[in-house]
Amino acid sequence: MSAATSGLQHNVLLPEPIEEEALALLERRGLQVLRSPDKKPKSVAALMPQADAVVLRTGIRMSAELIEHGARLATISRTGAGFDNVDLPAATAQGTIVTSSIGANTQTVAEHALALILALANQLPFLDRETRAGNFRARYDYRPRDLRGSTLGVIGFGRIGREVARACASSLGMSVLVFDPYLQPQAKDRSWVTFCGLEELLARADVVSIHVPLTDQTRGLLDAPRLARMKKGSLIVNTSRGGLIDEQALARALESGQIGGAGIDVFDREPPEPGNPLLAAAGAILTPHAAALTRDCVVRMAVLAVQRVLDVLDGFLPANVANPEVLEQERWRALKPRAAEQAGGQSAGSQPDGR
Repeated sequence: MSAATSGLQHNVLLPEPIEEEALALLERRGLQVLRSPDKKPKSVAALMPQADAVVLRTGIRMSAELIEHGARLATISRTGAGFDNVDLPAATAQGTIVTSSIGANTQTVAEHALALILALANQLPFLDRETRAGNFRARYDYRPRDLRGSTLGVIGFGRIGREVARACASSLGMSVLVFDPYLQPQAKDRSWVTFCGLEELLARADVVSIHVPLTDQTRGLLDAPRLARMKKGSLIVNTSRGGLIDEQALARALESGQIGGAGIDVFDREPPEPGNPLLAAAGAILTPHAAALTRDCVVRMAVLAVQRVLDVLDGFLPANVANPEVLEQERWRALKPRAAEQAGGQSAGSQPDGR
């Protein structure tokens, strides 16, 4: 029996607060909102037996142990794009649909990546620091560089990587190289980007922007040997996931000048530990995993997360299902698809760009 037809009062658990606009959707529908007093697993576990759905932010991992407490749990709806903090096999085994707000943050993250690229190329931290120190003659160091005519290397050509590539090609006049072993290149893409191997991309690109999820295959993707293969003085931007770059090796490459600058929004451990060498790296611009955290984007992701909960509880197939195999279970075979325009045009099982 699905949650939509069980006749029970539906309860939605919030391990962390969500935006008022999203909360209002739940309240208007008359759903009971269970607010955890804090995001500690023990506190959340105490409320799980009553929960039909969880709207999940990033502050807690929905582990197998927590999921096992959710005997009524129909769905876990992520406000973000990734599933790093959900035990997908455990959710699937329990018959729980897991969804995300993939696509809702595409433009926002792409804009952040572009901001880092432009700030690095134009040496904004250096010029700001020197101007404040009274060194107006720093303008004659000629540290900024033009991007027009240079080459962008995009690692991962999903939603966000494609948007960054398009902006750099059309607005900045950059050539674009793409490495994505999971993508079948289309003729329309070959007309404006060049697909190549990772080693060739690193050797030719003036700017490298990373847009892949963190997996066993991508962890440490840019290690010391690969950083050494990059064009001397090139720039690197990572708005995907920490762990894709060897942070110790990157700090050394920045110090030696092998890498001319790095824009890093994500870290292997978050927040970064005090001894992280990137914190002292003069050539790095660091942001606190904030690429998707504009007010507009956060509200949009939370509202979409709540809408998918409402869909499941109303007996509709939600968008962006991470574990589509669960839909084959008897419990969910009666789910009805919505019209394409209502479902947001997203297919079940879509994979995130690492956000």
